[in-house]
Amino acid sequence: MVKAIIFDCDGVLVDTERDAHRVGFNKAFEQFGIDAEWSVELYGQLVLVAGGKERMRSYFDEFGWPAAANTDAKKDALILELHKAKTQITADLVSSLPVRPGILRIIDEAREAGVRLGVCTTSNPKFIDAVLDLFGAERKAAFEFVHAGDVVSKKKPNPEIYLLALETLGLPAQDCVVIEDSRNGLLAATGAGLPTLITTSTYTVDEDFAEAAKVVPELGDEPNVRVTLADLRELAAEQAA
Repeated sequence: MVKAIIFDCDGVLVDTERDAHRVGFNKAFEQFGIDAEWSVELYGQLVLVAGGKERMRSYFDEFGWPAAANTDAKKDALILELHKAKTQITADLVSSLPVRPGILRIIDEAREAGVRLGVCTTSNPKFIDAVLDLFGAERKAAFEFVHAGDVVSKKKPNPEIYLLALETLGLPAQDCVVIEDSRNGLLAATGAGLPTLITTSTYTVDEDFAEAAKVVPELGDEPNVRVTLADLRELAAEQAA
């Protein structure tokens, strides 16, 4: 029986990568006078690196660092400053983005059934707070925990963040279901023994999801509901069998 649902954020709750995070990085680069612009296509490759700070570091390592970042300490400081600016920009952008189909419905089904809710994401806590604001105060308050940003030492695909979620909930893995959208997230969740449903997003539709309990394009709203709480219970039961 499912007692908790754990959501990823980006691509699951809101399809944020292309129209929020990517735009935020570009605006932050512009603000700091850095000659870099991440196209939709390039970001599709960069998004495979989990974590915004890690993503920028990977990009600069490959394409070259700004001239002023000429020591390790200056590189670290630049990454932190850029990420802080980018987080503020993207948090401001979130209010204009739609919640993905079926998310509010599944949250309401879970609340009515007494199923607990949480979030595990590499996104900055300020950003995920802005995303949860889209749900309204009552739905936001239903989330028991948000594990975000650098709360763990190793990011997805490492299972550390989902192991932390299980510790927070005090539940065995078979009593929980994860909803993810990426292979990194899938590997993190299944690495913690959690049954995982994938809802594909803009940048993940062609990824390998062989380990997923089920893969759908979205949860869906009426009249095109694709996944219900009963479906999640069935997926968890099948994995536990």
